[in-house]
Amino acid sequence: MHKFGTVALIGPPNAGKSTIMNQYLGQKVAIVSPRPQTTRNRISGILSTEEAQVVFLDTPGIHQLRGKMNRFLLESAWSALAGADVVVVLLDAALYSAKPHLLEKEIRPLVKPVAETGRPVLVAVNKIDRVKEKGAMLPVMARLGELWPEAEFIPVSALRGQGTDVLLRRVLDFIPEGPAMFPDDQISTAPVRFMAAEIIREKLFYQLRQELPYTTAVEIEGWDEETREGMTVINAVIYTSQKNHKGMIIGKQGANLKKIGSEARLEIAELLDCKVHLELWVKVRSGWTEDPGFLRAMGLGE
Repeated sequence: MHKFGTVALIGPPNAGKSTIMNQYLGQKVAIVSPRPQTTRNRISGILSTEEAQVVFLDTPGIHQLRGKMNRFLLESAWSALAGADVVVVLLDAALYSAKPHLLEKEIRPLVKPVAETGRPVLVAVNKIDRVKEKGAMLPVMARLGELWPEAEFIPVSALRGQGTDVLLRRVLDFIPEGPAMFPDDQISTAPVRFMAAEIIREKLFYQLRQELPYTTAVEIEGWDEETREGMTVINAVIYTSQKNHKGMIIGKQGANLKKIGSEARLEIAELLDCKVHLELWVKVRSGWTEDPGFLRAMGLGE
C-alpha cells in the first residue's frame, strides 16, 4: 500500500512553517529568517519515502495587515486549503507562553476557515525547545483545546526535529492511498530561477535593517548556462519602493550588496551544483507593493 497526499502548512507569521518543511526534506527549499512575513509565495516541498509521497505546501503567514500585497499573500495561504488532504497548523508555543494575550488574537481567525475545509486538522505547537518553564505551556494548551476542540495537538520543535516524527506519522494516517506523482529525487515543484531569487531575498532579510526587506523584491532578469562552460551566469534585480532605501541596500562602497551577492552566490552554486557568476542590480520602483500587475508578474502570492 502506497500513499500520496498534499499537506497545507498554515499559521501566523514566523510560526515555523518553512522550517518544518525543510526539516522533513533534509535540505532547504523554503527560505527562513528570524523575521515574520518572510514567505511570500506558496512553495511546495516533496517528501518521498518507500511508503508514501507527501507534498507539503508552505504558505505565507496568516495576518491582519492591510494593503494589496498582504491581500495577495492571504489569498495564497487560504487557497492552499482547497487542494489539501490534511491541514497542519503551526503555532509558536514560546510566543504564546510568554504573551498569552496574543493567542486569542492570532488563532481565532484560523479556526473557522480551517474547520470549514472538512479536512483533518493537526496543530503543531512549535518551538517547545524555547519554552524554559514547561508549566507555562499548560494554560496555552488548555486554551487551544477550547478554541479548537476538534483538532489534535502535537508539541514539536521544527528546528531541532523534536516531535516531528510523531507529526509525520499522524499525517500519513490521514493521507489517501495513491501512487507517487513525482520522481523520488524531486524535492519541489518550484523552478530553480524562483529558488535562486528566494535565496537572494533571504540574504536581504539577514543583511538589512528590519523594515527594509519588506519593501524589496527580487527578479531574475538573465540566466545563461551556455556562454561559459560549467558556469551559470545570473543577472538579478532587487527592487525597492523608496529611493532612500537604494543606498542602504547597496551600502557604503557597495559593502551590503557585495555581501548579499557573495552569500547568495555560494548557496545558488550548491543548489545548481555548478559554478555561478551572480550580478546584482538595485532599482527603485515606487509603490510596487500596491501594484497588482507587478505583484502578479513577480508571482507574489502564488
